[in-house]
Amino acid sequence: MLNQPLRFLPVPCEPQVDQAPPEVRTSRRRLRACHECDWLVALPPLRPGQRADCPRCGHTLVTRHHRPAQRSMALALAAMVALLLAISFPFVSFSVGGIGNRIELTQTATTLIGFHQPLVAIAVILTIAVLPGLYLLGVIWLQLGLLQGQPLPASRAIARSLAHLNPWMMADVFIIGALVSLIKVAGLAQIELGLSFWAFCVFALLLLFTMQSIDSDWMWFSLAGEPQAPKDARTGTTAAVQGLTGCPTCGLVNRLDANGRGHCRRCGEGLRARLPHSLQRTWALLATAALMYIPANVYPIMTTTSLGHSSPSTIIGGVVELIQMGSWPVAAVIFVASVIVPVGKLVALSWLCLVVKRSGELNAASRTWLYRITEFIGRWSMIDVFVVAILVALIRAGSLMSVTPGPAALAFGAVVVLTMLAAMTFDPRLIWDTPPAHDPDTTQGTSG
Repeated sequence: MLNQPLRFLPVPCEPQVDQAPPEVRTSRRRLRACHECDWLVALPPLRPGQRADCPRCGHTLVTRHHRPAQRSMALALAAMVALLLAISFPFVSFSVGGIGNRIELTQTATTLIGFHQPLVAIAVILTIAVLPGLYLLGVIWLQLGLLQGQPLPASRAIARSLAHLNPWMMADVFIIGALVSLIKVAGLAQIELGLSFWAFCVFALLLLFTMQSIDSDWMWFSLAGEPQAPKDARTGTTAAVQGLTGCPTCGLVNRLDANGRGHCRRCGEGLRARLPHSLQRTWALLATAALMYIPANVYPIMTTTSLGHSSPSTIIGGVVELIQMGSWPVAAVIFVASVIVPVGKLVALSWLCLVVKRSGELNAASRTWLYRITEFIGRWSMIDVFVVAILVALIRAGSLMSVTPGPAALAFGAVVVLTMLAAMTFDPRLIWDTPPAHDPDTTQGTSG
């Protein structure tokens, strides 16, 4: 017996990622404070494909995905490959009268620097390539650590950054701007789409899917667990009246100090019961955006030179030209994105600031929907800026045909950024600070 070789039984391998949702792996009560109405709820058990909505305002608190780490990793890697292809090959080319030009994706930004528009150039390259690339690298870094069962260094800081990058990635808006540009030029010259154009279309789609695949609740639970909920926290009421607040980054409910301040115990984000000076900051940004909107419409946004004759074009003038060319759909897109959306945001946010303290007069749920729409549509106004960037880089045939940017490009870009910042600084929880007569006291899981 002693001379017989030892036999080892096979040990079952541990899965690299625990696929059980957070609520299954802990017996603690998992509380969340709605970021839009401050209602404190307890999360129900969720299966993949389900979500939990706030019972008071309808805001989605948590969306559970199937295999979130693998899904996000695969999409992010595919999107990164598409981005590398998009910046490595020709984007689009045109020819007219035997003279033509071919550009790469990055030239839509670098060309603007030669026309003394460095701020517009920086905005273009950041929103279409740099920030999306950093976002994808961050997702890959995070999910790689989770797949290995051990978060990599700086994972918490990277996870905090992802949520802040979301509004500023505009690859999908750039695609619409590119299509508008090509339609405007198609009747004047021969256009040829390069491999980069199709790769960027795929990249924009994959980037959108990657952003939607992030299960923030699962990710933060896997990174840092779920600290114990504050004692004596009561669901069915607002967090602020209990001295609590929900972290806008990881969602954890934390107790504030006597001055209404604190830091998240899980991700370290600075916390306040309400965004400080929310209405004052929103009013200041709206006023500045309204002032910038005047030169954005008065001055030309670009100047087109054809056969030695220069023709400056304002935003409204460009819409009129498209109508005269018979491009009604494109004219409608430009008019909505460059006129209706900026003016609508200015009016909507100004109205919300005015009525936010008169909760008894208007319906809080309707105003919250208005805020959501206003926040969502703001980035689409960048279409006109992208159109200018593409045409300036592409149409460079000397006195035969060329396009140069006008002073309105910078002014209009400033309007877009300022209105987006105004929507971010407005705290929608102020709308609900005077609660309606009847509020539900539990959250519900609904199929996604």
